[in-house]
Amino acid sequence: MDTHDNPYESLSDEHGADARWAFGTGFTDPLAGIDTSVPQGLDPATLAAYCLALGDDALIYSHRLQQWMTRMPELEEETAIANVALDLLGQARMLLARAGTITGRSEDELAFFRDEPEFRNVRLVERADEDFAELVGRLLVFATWRLALFERLRGFADPVLAGIAAKSVNELAYHRDYAAQWVVRLGDGTDLSHARMQAALDRTWPLVAELFDPHPIDLVAAGRGEFDVVLDTVLATAGLDRPTAAPLAKVAGRAGRDGLHTEALGYVLAELQSVARAHPDATW
Repeated sequence: MDTHDNPYESLSDEHGADARWAFGTGFTDPLAGIDTSVPQGLDPATLAAYCLALGDDALIYSHRLQQWMTRMPELEEETAIANVALDLLGQARMLLARAGTITGRSEDELAFFRDEPEFRNVRLVERADEDFAELVGRLLVFATWRLALFERLRGFADPVLAGIAAKSVNELAYHRDYAAQWVVRLGDGTDLSHARMQAALDRTWPLVAELFDPHPIDLVAAGRGEFDVVLDTVLATAGLDRPTAAPLAKVAGRAGRDGLHTEALGYVLAELQSVARAHPDATW
C-alpha cells in the first residue's frame, strides 16, 4: 500500500486534542470519521484480538516508561523517554479503539476495566527496569521488533490497522535509534558501564523468544531476520556479546498472548487502573 494514497495515514494528529489519552474525558475518538468496517476476507474476532494485543503491548510498556519520569540521569533524557512513552500511548489509543469498534467496547473500558488474564501483551513489557542500562536495552529490543512488524503491517488488508502502522513507523524508528545510541555509548564506555549494559541485556534476553513465537492471533509474522541484523550490528559496535540465556518458560504452553503473565503485570495494572476503578463514572 502506498501510504501517500492512504486515507488512514493521518489517523491521529500527534499535536492535536485526539493525541491525548481518554478516561471519562470526552476527548475526541482517535478513529472519528474513519470507516472502521472490517474488509471482506478478514475474521473480525481475530482482527480485534490482534489489535488488542498490539495495543496492550504499547499501553503496558508506556506505563513502565512513565514510571521513570523524575528518575532519569539528565533532563534531556527524561524528555526523550517521556516522548517515547507518549508515542506508545498514542499507538495504544488507536489500537484499542480499533479493537473496540469490533467488540463494542470503548478504549477506556479496554484499558481500565479488564483484569490481568484478559490482557494479551508480551511479557517483555511487564517487568520494571533495574537501571538505566536495562531501560535502553529493553527499549532497543522492543522498538526493533515492533518496527520490523509495523513496517510489514503498512500493507495489511485492514486499512485502519495499516494506517496505524504507517503512522507509527517513524516514531518506532526514533525509539530504536535513541536506544541503540545509548547501548553503544554504555557498551563502549567504561568498564563499569560495559558490565552493566551486558548484564542488562542478559536479563532481558529470556523474554526475546516470545516476540517471535507464532500465535493464532498473529495476522502478520514479525521479522526475525531484520531484528537480528539490527541487534547484531548494535552489539558489535558496542563491543557487547549476544546473550545466550534460555527463553522464559511458558506455563502449560501459554504466555503473554494467551493471558499468562509475570507477577509484575498485576502491580502495573493496580497503579494504571486505580483511579478509573475508584471513580468509574467520573468525567472532567
